[in-house]
Amino acid sequence: MPERPILLAGCGGQLGFELRRALAPLGKLLAFDRPSFDLADPETLRRRVAEYRPGVIVNAAAYTAVDKAETEADIAHAVNAVAPGVLGEAAAAIGALVVHYSTDYVFDGTAKDAYQEEDVPNPLNVYGQSKLAGELALQASGAQFLIFRTSWVVGAQGGNFAKTILRLAAERETLNVVDDQYGAPTSAALIAQTTARILRRYRQRMREAEDFPFGLYHLTAAGATSWHAYAAFILAEAQKAGYALKLTAEGLKPVPSRAYPLPALRPANSRLDCARLQQVFDLRLPPWQLGVRQTLRRIFAL
Repeated sequence: MPERPILLAGCGGQLGFELRRALAPLGKLLAFDRPSFDLADPETLRRRVAEYRPGVIVNAAAYTAVDKAETEADIAHAVNAVAPGVLGEAAAAIGALVVHYSTDYVFDGTAKDAYQEEDVPNPLNVYGQSKLAGELALQASGAQFLIFRTSWVVGAQGGNFAKTILRLAAERETLNVVDDQYGAPTSAALIAQTTARILRRYRQRMREAEDFPFGLYHLTAAGATSWHAYAAFILAEAQKAGYALKLTAEGLKPVPSRAYPLPALRPANSRLDCARLQQVFDLRLPPWQLGVRQTLRRIFAL
């Protein structure tokens, strides 16, 4: 019996772009973006899943405008909180697996150590609240699921911190960057490649009628840094590549979060402990610098 297709939602985003590349070798891939697969439209989601009957649904679509979510809570809730549950219910009806991505922002950042999967979430902002609600809705849907919490995602496609720093560094001679928030910059390519590797194992286990370790996992690159140190790394790599910049290392100024207020509060500690993922799936996640460096090279070539 041929493998049922993989349905990818959100193929136009920075993660979706990499997933489209990474999942294509696994077989038939149905890649959708808005408006043909709009997560804010539950009936369309149910209809598409019932029509195409995928074996796996990979949901890379999300409302990710963290600050705008403070005033657009309804759409953030529809996309991030309601849609994962709808996809889960539709998947359960046809025996499909749902792969879903969540965020470090489900935590409040007050822990001293990296967060483990069993730590109690306490999101500080609407975005984090909506993502946590989406996790819970999927878990309650009756579907088999894999939820991957990740952080500080960077890709060659779409908007992200690295591209913002490069743009500002080309325009300004000084730049203030927060230095009291810590996390692991994680390349979209790493998330996509890890997803593809785990889905290969899933399909093999299903063919052999073996159990599979579904559930919630943390998935980030190894190590941690601050936003300021991350920006300094981006600046150094750009200088090595001959990127035209006005900003120098001396012009990159560290500032505390209170000096750079934003509509949405951010956790000071966004570090996620990925030991469970690495142990269960026999993976070794590389240092964050490797994925960022590879992503920057692709950005420089654009």
